[in-house]
Amino acid sequence: MPQITVIDQSGAESSVEATTGRTLMETIRDNGFDELLALCGGCCSCATCHVHIDPSFMDKMPKLSEDENDLLDSSDHRNEFSRLSCQIPITDALEGLKVTIAQED
Repeated sequence: MPQITVIDQSGAESSVEATTGRTLMETIRDNGFDELLALCGGCCSCATCHVHIDPSFMDKMPKLSEDENDLLDSSDHRNEFSRLSCQIPITDALEGLKVTIAQED
């Protein structure tokens, strides 16, 4: 199980174990990070699971879909490292990932 560091909106870091085959959103949500709302439950329809990916891991991310891109466009906090965590499957390649929960819009 990959170890992932989650940085909350206040900047506090926590290390969590992630189960391969689940999504980054499920991992963050199920480890008690209530500020990641994930209102749609992972259907890529709300953008409330917006995170910023550590730049060194961007090449390990799946391709950004048009739907995800459109949803991220609605955020005032989007940057070049923005992704919806519901669209990122956990793989062994994500060992050591640092991810920051984006500020709410």
